[in-house]
Amino acid sequence: MNISTRFAVAIHILTLIDSNKEGKSTSEWIAGSVNTNPVVIRRLTSMLQKAGLVTARPGVAGASLSRSSAEITLLQIYKAVNAVEEDSLFSVHEHPNPDCPVGKNIASAIVPVFSLAQKAMENVLQEVTLEQIVNEMPEI
Repeated sequence: MNISTRFAVAIHILTLIDSNKEGKSTSEWIAGSVNTNPVVIRRLTSMLQKAGLVTARPGVAGASLSRSSAEITLLQIYKAVNAVEEDSLFSVHEHPNPDCPVGKNIASAIVPVFSLAQKAMENVLQEVTLEQIVNEMPEI
């Protein structure tokens, strides 16, 4: 299972909102940049709002960051949009042959490694802020 594209789109949304402090960041405007339907943007914005990352009000056009981009980590965004469940970034095939010595033991051998790899990735995401991503944009 791959990490959901919701994660990349959520970063895109938040980067746009941060770069558009003077304007109204409507779902239609954001959808134009992401090249998707505004409904997708509203759904993700709702998830980001529940996580306390954005402020948006139904019926009122525009969203804004709830805190500075320097205070928002990629891990917070990743978790906000349920990109991957805990310890499920890597999947193990479900029905190996129980009569095979490898088949009956492979999961117990690789699941701990997969868990460590996911934790390592999450540690990297914790160290990167939205501000750092915004600063990588050449023309913002």
